[in-house]
Amino acid sequence: MLKRVKVEVSAHHVHISREDLDVLFGVNYELTFFKELSQPGQFASLEKVDLISADGRLDNVRILGPIRLKSQVEISQTDARRLKVDAPLRLSGDLEGSASIKLVGPKGEIILKEGVIIAKRHFHCTTKTAKELNLVDKSIVKVKTGEFGARGLIFDNIEVRISDEFSDAVHVDTDEGNAFSMGGVCMMGEIIN
Repeated sequence: MLKRVKVEVSAHHVHISREDLDVLFGVNYELTFFKELSQPGQFASLEKVDLISADGRLDNVRILGPIRLKSQVEISQTDARRLKVDAPLRLSGDLEGSASIKLVGPKGEIILKEGVIIAKRHFHCTTKTAKELNLVDKSIVKVKTGEFGARGLIFDNIEVRISDEFSDAVHVDTDEGNAFSMGGVCMMGEIIN
């Protein structure tokens, strides 16, 4: 199997529920569109919050839209060390038993009892591409970044997530993007597994 695919860095960010947005920014507040993201219907908002733990903080962490059913915070391992939180490596939405954090906005603050994860690298894959590559949901693939960056790598253990609502793209976090000297937020790689 060999297919060129976008490899994108997904920086730390927050997904927010309606209830939590109301507390942080005011009742019935709506997120302000900043820019589209590669996944259809997803966008970066202008709104940012501060993340505060017992022993650390990250300020101005961007909220991504649209509003979700449950709030969550996706960070890198470096962020987890800075915050001194024991965040597990998980896919988005897998929050049970994950780390806690305080979110502070301009109108209020909340404590997420769970919801902080280190984002596991993954491949957003369309059904068409999955058929071409003979993949099923939760397959594990590798992506090669070698000839496309200053410091080539092969990323292993990339979990495949299949949906026709996706656009084909591999997502890695900022630590992983820095490991292969990624210049910007997107470059090309090859699925090799």
